[in-house]
This record gives sequence, structure tokens and C-alpha cells, in this order.
Amino acid sequence: MKDLSLHLLDIAQNSMVVGSTHVRIAVEVDSQLDAVRLEVGDDGRGMDEEFLRRVADPFTTTRTTRKVGLGIPLLKQNAERTGGYLRIESAPGRGTRVEAVLRPSSIDCLPLGDIGGAAAMMICSNPHVNVEFSYVRDGRSFEVSTHDLEEALEGIPLNDASVYAPITELMRSGIAEADGLSQ
Repeated sequence: MKDLSLHLLDIAQNSMVVGSTHVRIAVEVDSQLDAVRLEVGDDGRGMDEEFLRRVADPFTTTRTTRKVGLGIPLLKQNAERTGGYLRIESAPGRGTRVEAVLRPSSIDCLPLGDIGGAAAMMICSNPHVNVEFSYVRDGRSFEVSTHDLEEALEGIPLNDASVYAPITELMRSGIAEADGLSQ
């Protein structure tokens, strides 16, 4: 993976394909703590303890189309290479929460990438899932949810091709404002 937005997209997509109806995605950048925290939580089917112990092994996957799953193992490796960590909490029938913390001062830390574009893609390609997205940088925040967007679109479906560009721009501008980059 070239950047953290792709990790976030991969983990969130995993949440969406296991029957989740609600997915929480959070990105927090804290300069004081030298930390970037990525979190994805869902109300999906969850994992039992045995599978949870093995989930960071690339040869552990629920996919039938291939025998390896690299998303979690690569995120774990990237987090640990920066001095950070990966933590996963899950229980059958209760969902899963994946949290990765990375140290941005590390030479091994991947760039954030296009977090706004990745979030827009998740929202627009999964209109049946309620997504709550938050981005915080040093106390400044941007938040949006599928419900907020559906209300603003007044009946236009989230997966309608005409709304992808405006939602992407909304996400990118909200993140830029939280980053202190907007005018």
C-alpha cells in the first residue's frame, strides 16, 4: 500500500462486505503526541477468539477467491515499523474495531494520501451502509455521515454518478479545513 488512505479503504471495505449496516471511520492526527490514529469499527458479524488471534497472519483469510489476506498484516507491519501498533477487538455478532497508531515522525511512516477521496468512495459505493466519518487534526475536526449526505441530497441516491464528485469535494475541503489549509 502506498499510503494510509488505501489501508483505511481496505479495512473499511472488509467491514462493509461482512454484513455491517453501520461503519465508523475515524482519522486523528495529533502533532503533540506524534501520532496518526486510524480506526474502523463496525456492527458486522465479528470474529471468534481463534480467528482473531490469527487475523494478522497473511495466510488467514475468509476469502474464497484467494488464499492470502494482506490488508491487516500490512497495516500491522506499517504501524509497527513506525513505533506504533495495531489493535483489533472483535466478538461474534458484535462487530469489530480495528485501530492502528503510527508515528508520523518516523521515516517509515506512509503519507496520509487522499483520505477524502477514499472516504467518498466508501460512502458512494456502499449506499446500504450507514457510514460515520470523522477527521481530527490537533483539535480541529470534520465529520459527516451517510444520513447527513442523504438528507442534503434530497432523494438522490448516494451511488448516483452525479453525486460522487461533489461528495469527494466536500470530503476533501472538510479535511483541508481541519488541516488548517482552507482560506
